[in-house]
Amino acid sequence: MTPAEQSRHAAEICALAPVVPVLVLKDATTAADLARALVAGGLPALEVTLRTPAALDAIRAMAEVPGGVVGAGTLLTPADVKAAKAAGARFGVSPGATDRLLDACAEADLPLLPGAATASEVMSLLERGYTVQKFFPAEAIGGAKALGALASPLPQVRFCPTGGIGLKTAPDYLALANVLCVGGSWVAPGDRVAAGDWAAIESLAREAAALPC
Repeated sequence: MTPAEQSRHAAEICALAPVVPVLVLKDATTAADLARALVAGGLPALEVTLRTPAALDAIRAMAEVPGGVVGAGTLLTPADVKAAKAAGARFGVSPGATDRLLDACAEADLPLLPGAATASEVMSLLERGYTVQKFFPAEAIGGAKALGALASPLPQVRFCPTGGIGLKTAPDYLALANVLCVGGSWVAPGDRVAAGDWAAIESLAREAAALPC
């Protein structure tokens, strides 16, 4: 899968809803119920970060939930790409980009949202054909104002910003011409997941899904 093809698929996934939940799961047994609550609330694209031992099992469970499109976040190595794809991930997200990681995603036919934080990084990815990228860590590197400033010199690149974004700041990003959606963890608070409060999570998802974009 070429970078251009990856970006086309990534754009389709980003268009599913204004928010992609960024999920850090310590217990895979809750994964399917969490996915069902988020999908029912209108957020079908789900990013499970590979930051815990339970992540791959969580991806496997979520991949079986009707209506969900599960992806793997925090991809760092070719081994991560292979494991995520085998677990059922339909897209990948990385905090940055290396040649080995990009090559691995191309070989595995896994659409990737590669991370970029500077104009130079955005340009390097664009040279390879990535027109849809992740802007990370969004709030720490200038927020919506910084991302909006990239639109004039780099209008051909669109973004999914993540990192410190919440319900109050998400609209600032979604109002930008170069933003397709945002990623955020606020729709699945750890305490609500641990308590199995799926009704509360579905309500948070509905609120996020209603954001204008």
